[in-house]
Amino acid sequence: MATDPVGSGGFGAVAPEASGATGLRYAAVPADAAGPAAPHSAAAAWPAVLPDAVLAGGVRGPEELGVLLGTVLGALAAGAQDRGGPLPPGGPPAVDAAVRRALGGAALPAQGTGAHEALGTLARVLAYGTTDPADPACAGHLHCPPLAVAVAAELAAAALNPSLDSWDQAPAATALETEVVAALAALAGFTPQLASGTVTTGGTESNLLGLLLARDRHGPGAGRHRVLCSDAAHFSVRRSAALLGLGDDAVVPVATCTDHRIDPGALDAVCRRITAANDRPTAIVATAGTTDLGAVDPLAACADVAREHGAWLHVDAAYGGGALFSDRLAPLLTGLDRADSIGLDLHKLGWQPVAAGVFLVRDRALFAPLTQRAKYLNPADDEDAGFPSLLGHSPRTTRRADVFKIAVTLRALGRAGLGALVDRCHELACHAGVRIDRDPGPGALELTAEPVLTTVVFRYVPHPSPGESDGRRSDRVNAELRRRLLTEGRAVVGRTEVGTGPGSVRLKLTLLNPHATERDVDALLNLVIAAGRAVERDL
Repeated sequence: MATDPVGSGGFGAVAPEASGATGLRYAAVPADAAGPAAPHSAAAAWPAVLPDAVLAGGVRGPEELGVLLGTVLGALAAGAQDRGGPLPPGGPPAVDAAVRRALGGAALPAQGTGAHEALGTLARVLAYGTTDPADPACAGHLHCPPLAVAVAAELAAAALNPSLDSWDQAPAATALETEVVAALAALAGFTPQLASGTVTTGGTESNLLGLLLARDRHGPGAGRHRVLCSDAAHFSVRRSAALLGLGDDAVVPVATCTDHRIDPGALDAVCRRITAANDRPTAIVATAGTTDLGAVDPLAACADVAREHGAWLHVDAAYGGGALFSDRLAPLLTGLDRADSIGLDLHKLGWQPVAAGVFLVRDRALFAPLTQRAKYLNPADDEDAGFPSLLGHSPRTTRRADVFKIAVTLRALGRAGLGALVDRCHELACHAGVRIDRDPGPGALELTAEPVLTTVVFRYVPHPSPGESDGRRSDRVNAELRRRLLTEGRAVVGRTEVGTGPGSVRLKLTLLNPHATERDVDALLNLVIAAGRAVERDL
């Protein structure tokens, strides 16, 4: 059970460990390898007037950072103990009160409290007030527990703070992104010497990029641009069309089959209808892993339709792209190599801290619409002289080196290691499906569809009640039992809808913790059943 961290003085700073007690070790740089000192790199001490404004970089920065890390790690452990479960109990009012108390009524005080106090107090309340995806009972969203090695890599990238809008701000990071993009392009089946890409903030940005390049390849002309996708595609497809000036109604939803995948025959028919109306089927967005059911559209068939109608094929593989690491699941993505562009999210089935998206394009020449020339960032003669620029690969200018944590993880685990994590989560989802299907009926659970990737969609089946339709009662009980679990701090279970009308509300487990066990999954499902029965008693 969670303790009361906001009582008895509230969140206090976690005292830093004594020097040398952080467990960090630093390798000495040989004198003959250090090179000449920069004019200001050998200052005897940080300015006395700024004791809490030391820098993270340079030669001295890592040592200072190591001391502060002791405070942060201690606060994270204390906050997790305060929380005592997958999320804090009490719902929004309790969390809001804890944050306000930790801030002491002033998010911007007139005088600072010092680095250790600020880190200790706020890291502790952040840990207390988080939903912890490393807890097996936290399974509500495509929100993975990050690998420790990726978090450590994130620290290195943050300390060095490269920005990929010009080579002279990120020499190594520029080279790393080029190499990582080539490796992932090859994994997706593209020709790495021809393909290109960029690291993005996630699937939403990747979908925007895919539609932007599709629109600009077609250019102006007679008829409206139309974007086709399944009725289960991510909402960001419609948002991207609106942002690009195509309008919400530019997106044409296409029916799915009983397996929740887009119907290729219907897709072809809609393309023909659009052409007959003198509009243009500019892009087809196929989904490799829908958010709820994990369904993967038939990519090869979608590619056939796209080629027939001259449409750009973008594959939203933000979720299902992780199957590329798995020998077992990779066949689901057959035909991916025929896409014009692909979006991947490694902060889903890649176990990276947010954000870690990747956008891939089959032919680097297709990036031409993003080309920009800024005299202060990428003058043409610099590029002619061999200084590369990634400015034309992204709609962003300042861009942090999110590629570094990806590069470290790929090197540390390899495809086999990441594939084992994907397979383990898939096994847990299959176990959950079997467990749910075992005891159907009122007061138990009902499976909506067999798991494809790592999501499991189901509902609690309430007992019939006179005067209320079964569908309405089911929706009410399932919605309330989820809120009850959240408010009690016992579990994070997702919610969605399958179909329309009464009886459409469903619950969802998104299983992304490869260290969870079948027993953990059973315990979580038992919590759902117990909460459902408790809600029924209270109605």
